[in-house]
Amino acid sequence: MSCYPANWQPAADELSGKTLLVTGAGDGIGRAVAIACAEHGAEVLLLGRTESKLEAVYDAIVATGAPEPGIIPTDLGRVNHDALCALASELSQSLPKLDGLIHNASILGDRKPIAQTSAALWHEVMQINLNASFMLTQTLLPLLTKAPAASVVFTSSGVGRVGRAYWGAYAVSKFATEGLMQVLADELAGTSQIRVNSLNPGAVNTAMRRMAYPGEQPSNNLSPEDLVDNWLFLMSDASANINGQALSAQA
Repeated sequence: MSCYPANWQPAADELSGKTLLVTGAGDGIGRAVAIACAEHGAEVLLLGRTESKLEAVYDAIVATGAPEPGIIPTDLGRVNHDALCALASELSQSLPKLDGLIHNASILGDRKPIAQTSAALWHEVMQINLNASFMLTQTLLPLLTKAPAASVVFTSSGVGRVGRAYWGAYAVSKFATEGLMQVLADELAGTSQIRVNSLNPGAVNTAMRRMAYPGEQPSNNLSPEDLVDNWLFLMSDASANINGQALSAQA
């Protein structure tokens, strides 16, 4: 069951007039969501580590006749708070508001027992999956506040809602992401028009899924493109009353 009502379908201009930032936009779910949001009228800011991949997404969006996207090459594994403050300041000079923030960038890390997990890789997973999301959200809150109804969506996971052996730092980072979502949603509920939710994509045919489940037939899983309506709904005004929810893109 998707996170949107059964009778909901995005209009061709569903996101017209909105500016959205998507992390991990160069590949997989982030790429599909960024393209879909642009095709439905949004100006999309593409944030990712690999500039060539972002350029390819840029080209794909421009080829559809959608609004021209922006490219923000950023290595979330190395970025610090000062750099993200500078980014937010730069964006605030060129944008009147930010209508949506989609946190998609993540890494898998070790799939090993906790006793055998690399401490260095643990910290890297936490940096990309959690700390960077916190810092980026915090620094962009002033721009999000300027939107009439902004939406923040954190990408979660089934192992971030029910712990599972050998999922280590990835699972813990997603549990923490759920906590960040809940705390932020509760803080903003009565003080702003910003809504905050998490979305578990489920089993999707992506490079991360193939790495995590090497024995699985990839074609048995839905493609990222099959699921983009979930993000379109959460970025649209149709979801304006949904806040603080742990949602799922699949049953």
